[in-house]
Amino acid sequence: MVEREKVIQKHVRIPGASIELEGILHLPPVNGTFPAVAVCHPHPLYGGDMHNSVVLAICTGLGEASIAALRFNFRGVGRSQGNYADGVGEQDDLISALSFLKSVAGVDPSRIGLAGYSFGAMVALPVALRQEQLGAVALVSPFLTDAEWEQLRSYAVPKLFLCGSEDSFISSLEVQRLTEGLPGTSQCQVIPGADHFWWGFEAEIAARVTGFFEEALKI
Repeated sequence: MVEREKVIQKHVRIPGASIELEGILHLPPVNGTFPAVAVCHPHPLYGGDMHNSVVLAICTGLGEASIAALRFNFRGVGRSQGNYADGVGEQDDLISALSFLKSVAGVDPSRIGLAGYSFGAMVALPVALRQEQLGAVALVSPFLTDAEWEQLRSYAVPKLFLCGSEDSFISSLEVQRLTEGLPGTSQCQVIPGADHFWWGFEAEIAARVTGFFEEALKI
């Protein structure tokens, strides 16, 4: 485990097809190559950005486990260019972020993971289903359509679904039911007492997501 103060945080600009995004890289001070995970923030129209406490906790945990992490602002958020695009243009943002992450010195492009929280999970899954080189996907408090759940039945990449038992927006029981029988390694973990916003549970969720990627990306 890397000491927190030794994990390097670096502000970056991420080039896209027509706009530029801002992001922060969490880089472990290790020799050789290491895996990396892109982390997507919650809904920008409700205050979500890359500084969200859940996103920050996950990136911090990953960095301490010698996994690079990239958190970034979707279009129209913070210093990212463009305007909110109803979760569709944001998929292009994520594709740009993944391409950027694979190019970072030290990152092993064959060990790339993807995580999304709430709106970020909604953006992440369609991209994951189209990306052939992802090693693992973690979805926290995911908003998924019936069609996306159906597509997951043919998606064998390791998957983690995390829900709070007190989430008033998403039924943890329904997520548990829908994850049964999914191919590959699929985990659904329900955290007792947690709601959709995870206040007070940031350390626990970071530990669970980090542990999942440590195993899935073979740290």
